[in-house]
Amino acid sequence: MKQVMNGDFAASYGAMSALVKYVAAYPITPQTLVVEKLSELVADGEMDAVFSKVESEHSAMAACIGAEAAGIRTFTATSSQGLLLMCEVLHWAARGRLPIVLANVNRAVAPGWSIWADAQDSISQRDTGWMQVYAEDNQEVYDSIIMAYKIAESPDVLLPMMINLDAFFLSHTSEVVDLIDKKDIEKFLPPYEPKFKLNPSEPHAFNALTSPDHYFELTYKMHLAMEKAKKRITEVGVEFEKMFGRRYGLTESYRIEDADTVLVTFGTIAGTAKETVDLLRKEGKKVGNLKIRVFRPFPQEEVCEALKNAKKVIVVDRDYSYGFEGAFFTEVKSALYNKGVMKPLYGMMAGIGGRDVSTGTLKEIVAKAEGEDPKNPYFIGVKL
Repeated sequence: MKQVMNGDFAASYGAMSALVKYVAAYPITPQTLVVEKLSELVADGEMDAVFSKVESEHSAMAACIGAEAAGIRTFTATSSQGLLLMCEVLHWAARGRLPIVLANVNRAVAPGWSIWADAQDSISQRDTGWMQVYAEDNQEVYDSIIMAYKIAESPDVLLPMMINLDAFFLSHTSEVVDLIDKKDIEKFLPPYEPKFKLNPSEPHAFNALTSPDHYFELTYKMHLAMEKAKKRITEVGVEFEKMFGRRYGLTESYRIEDADTVLVTFGTIAGTAKETVDLLRKEGKKVGNLKIRVFRPFPQEEVCEALKNAKKVIVVDRDYSYGFEGAFFTEVKSALYNKGVMKPLYGMMAGIGGRDVSTGTLKEIVAKAEGEDPKNPYFIGVKL
């Protein structure tokens, strides 16, 4: 069933379609519509779930941890400062191996106060042990949440997953979204049946004090789970395509086969980049685009394979690791270096704080790389 909806509602319907049984959330602009719609769906009886109104984002994640530990499929959503407030319990959820799914509306962090798109909030959480997906459009938001449960709940993964969508460019922009019928969801997504859960009739100890003799091994097991998650994400994407006609992988390539210059993008900028590639191709410039959809686990092999024939690589970041460069640029450089793929690389900062990234912006970025080597990172459009 096709409906016109904004990205926040797409996240809400994604949670309902995934047969989530427990939602705990606290509102924050521009995520508020997600939890408002979920509360309506639960109150109206359309969604068979419990909705908990909590006093903070920290409490929302703590409540989800408790429910998930009891064997209940859970969901929450947040943005910006709310995600930062969750940080302590994000670590707990990941190291507790709880497959919670969270929708994060990427919004700049303060100060100065901003409600506009910026990936600094989720990039700041990249080392918490959560898998991270960056959606290009509202359909991908909806589909990614459904797939997230099948991936995260896999016995050889058991890690939480964060689905990120750009503030306002997706959260408050309406697009056609194809919703999946419940009977088809039930064929695709099995019920959540964890091997171990909180159960008074079958007691176990969970997440107790450990020593250096075991903590290291727990970390290594999370590393192995992330590696297995790469394969699982690909498998689930193929299965999803067979059932519903839409395919999602770790990355997505666009016209890179013969490209001399490849833009590496994520989120909504990826959609603009495809349009820019088409425009530049008409000008006779061999440009392509590589969209990194999954940031954690980082798709090193796929990135290296996609970029192996490019003469120049330009990574566009809507985030900044202060004192160095954009996080996606760092990851791409590391991936290529580790595989011995050496070529000119350019790190471009654009769209910070919600600044628009148009086809003109991306054309300017390509032109910068075609000229003399710009200083890395290069900040596009700074008004100083």
